Amino acid sequence: MSPFDLLFILLFLISVVTLLTAAIRGRRAAGILRIWAICFVIYMAIVFAVALATPQRVYAVGEDRCFDDWCIAVEAADRAPAPEGILYTVTLRVSSRARRVTQREKGANVFLTDDRGRRFDSTPDPSATPLDVPLEPGQAARAKRLFLVPADAHDVGLVFFHEGSNCFPGCFIIGEDSNPLHKRAIVRLP
Repeated sequence: MSPFDLLFILLFLISVVTLLTAAIRGRRAAGILRIWAICFVIYMAIVFAVALATPQRVYAVGEDRCFDDWCIAVEAADRAPAPEGILYTVTLRVSSRARRVTQREKGANVFLTDDRGRRFDSTPDPSATPLDVPLEPGQAARAKRLFLVPADAHDVGLVFFHEGSNCFPGCFIIGEDSNPLHKRAIVRLP
């Protein structure tokens, strides 16, 4: 847990107390809410400024990318010519560093991207191991994803992301790359 995670928790608790106090105060609620809103805007400006200024994080093949106690890594990436371009077979390892609880990462997904910022989703495979598979403490699982990429794609990399609204609370934590303005972390593929 980073210092910014702790700061977010502290500010969230202060916000809850402030909003409850404003609800109880009646007439003085407007002043309390005005101060809270100013502080919120300043904090979010810092979150967005850091998101825009932080360089993209590049992970190596085999390097874990962890979210609390849940981790994902690219174990291998193979490419083969295909009639429509290049077929990438990416082997992922999802693992748990937890010591006591079973966990999963809801909304976990990956896509490939190239030097032009194009996005390539994996080909649908109902038999593939889901990335949000429940993991016992210390357990790991492997999942394969197939991607068809045009032959003109260069500097191909894998991006991990959370689908839907699963970026909360990361969108509001300073330095987290789940913020839509932050450059997504990437694993450069061979």
